[in-house]
Amino acid sequence: MKKLLSLMCSLLMIVTLCGCSSTQDQQEEATLTLAAAASLENTFEDKLIPEFEKENPNIKVQGVYDSSGKLQIQIEQGLKADVFFSAATKQMDALVDEKYINKKDVVDLLENKLVLITGKQTTTEVKDFVNIAKAETIAIGNPEVVPAGQYAKMALTHLGLYDALSSKYSLGGNVTEVLNWVASSSSEVGIAYSTDAKSSKDVKVLATCENSLLDEPIIYPVAKLAKTKHSDETEKFIKFIQKKSSLKQFENYGFTVNK
Repeated sequence: MKKLLSLMCSLLMIVTLCGCSSTQDQQEEATLTLAAAASLENTFEDKLIPEFEKENPNIKVQGVYDSSGKLQIQIEQGLKADVFFSAATKQMDALVDEKYINKKDVVDLLENKLVLITGKQTTTEVKDFVNIAKAETIAIGNPEVVPAGQYAKMALTHLGLYDALSSKYSLGGNVTEVLNWVASSSSEVGIAYSTDAKSSKDVKVLATCENSLLDEPIIYPVAKLAKTKHSDETEKFIKFIQKKSSLKQFENYGFTVNK
């Protein structure tokens, strides 16, 4: 009887230890959802996510890319994002005000530039923002939801041109759509980020927008969501993208590190 009890106790201990080990392994594995501006997709998918997952094999990162305005709406409507990386402070500030993000967690990480572009195969008389009215069609992001479109509207308003050109606009749902229209010559010119122009071999930059035409610099803030279920893993990811090697990758794709 004693031998039987001893054997039963040993088996129970083994089962308990295995159960604990299995639970621990399960807790260590996590999948993070990164809600990031479309202009960040290439940097993350080509370089940063693979590098992070290699260093952290128990953490996977799933990217959701779109205009920052659309991502803000998705988060408000229930998207279970762990990280939000916006192409403008407006959308980040809105989520902070609505308590989706704690202000202390926001890092203004990157800066971008606004450029006027045309297709490599497109013929245009446009040379700069000041004579953009010479174009028959102009692609910009929808200012209602696309930060690049908001900045484009800002610049053209400062020039006194925005309302006068309303019949010429093609409004894209994100910067990628604008880029594709210009690259395919569907639009004669377009306004996008310098990083977008750098990512395409089918467009060329006509001019860079002067800072005097913008009310504020183009800052890309990043933060974890307040209700993330993977707080430690999310913080590890955000620290990773602030490493010197990661910042270098952003620079390789055309961004400037915000000082």
